[in-house]
Amino acid sequence: MGLTAHTFSARFWSLIGATFLGFLGMGAVLPGLAPHIRHDLGGTDQTVGFVLGSFSFVALFSRFFSGPLADQRGRKVAFLAGLVSCGAAGIAYLLPLGIGGAYLGRILQGFGEACLYTGAAAWVVEEGGIERSGQALGYLSSGIWGGISAGPVVGHWLGTFERAALLQVVTALVAAFILYFVQEDYHPHPKRTGRLIPSALIFPGIAVGFVNVHYPVIAGFLILHLSHYGNSGPAAFSAYACVILFSRFFFGGLPDRIAPAYTYFGGLIAMAIGLALIAQGPGPVVAIVATGILGLGFSFPWSAVASKVLRETPAHERGSVVSVLSAFYDLFVGVSSFTAGTVANHFGYGAAFWMAVGSIGAAAVAGKFVFFPMRQTVPKDQLCEIES
Repeated sequence: MGLTAHTFSARFWSLIGATFLGFLGMGAVLPGLAPHIRHDLGGTDQTVGFVLGSFSFVALFSRFFSGPLADQRGRKVAFLAGLVSCGAAGIAYLLPLGIGGAYLGRILQGFGEACLYTGAAAWVVEEGGIERSGQALGYLSSGIWGGISAGPVVGHWLGTFERAALLQVVTALVAAFILYFVQEDYHPHPKRTGRLIPSALIFPGIAVGFVNVHYPVIAGFLILHLSHYGNSGPAAFSAYACVILFSRFFFGGLPDRIAPAYTYFGGLIAMAIGLALIAQGPGPVVAIVATGILGLGFSFPWSAVASKVLRETPAHERGSVVSVLSAFYDLFVGVSSFTAGTVANHFGYGAAFWMAVGSIGAAAVAGKFVFFPMRQTVPKDQLCEIES
């Protein structure tokens, strides 16, 4: 029997709604942040890059705080801490602190996103049931992508950066208000267990990282690349985002119904096909279809890996597992942003997309160790003793 949305509780959907509001506020400030720094605050292009990049740096290191926080103090505490920090980021943007206010806002936002996502992901998996972790994470991703997609539209509609920053404060407060009344069943574990990065998470983290190498390539160069082949970039990017949003919502439960390995490798195949088509400089129709295929494929690897790992993880360590996997995402996206820019500068935009295709191959190799780990074999002489 298939798993459907109505089988989840009102508490589950409250968590999804609060996550959507949190990311809606974060998305609202993004379109106006760079112009605000450049024109309102008098910053340079380099300043814009440093301010925007500080988010990823802070988010990466905050993962190693947010995971233990969620495990030791509770998912709700981590979730609320993230929302409060995101609301404080909106306030920081409004304070008369100049460039310092922009840096403070991005730092608070990086910390807030790390705590928000870690608390939300661990909580929805437990609220929905660990046996439906893939579907729960799919719905959560839909809430995130919905907020990220709608946020820039709303922020642009508001007209000024200050109004968008105020919206971030309001959405964080509303989300925190909703979350305050949601009961948490998880009982926090008082002490941290294990190492900062357990060895069992190395290959899952590498797999997640390589899967996401394509994202800065798409975000940074898709529109520029396709401008030479019919200027279909905006439509193609919209197709990519919309397919991810809807496929994670409607098909997020596939890793729960069939072996996660099938959805993982099937997703990689679709991603490789989409990226290869884009790299060749297609016309508008093929470009839109290709990004749709890419978005469809991208909808499955994360939930497949996370679902498998979380099912094998004790409840009191799931927050830390989510944070470590997310840290790999931050690391690989950050490094690949720089690498993609260098490749595109020297070899052209198409080469950056072929680089992303190569990363999918690396993700497949890492996935082999995640889903088909090498089994320890019994030496032949010992096997003879056992048989005798």
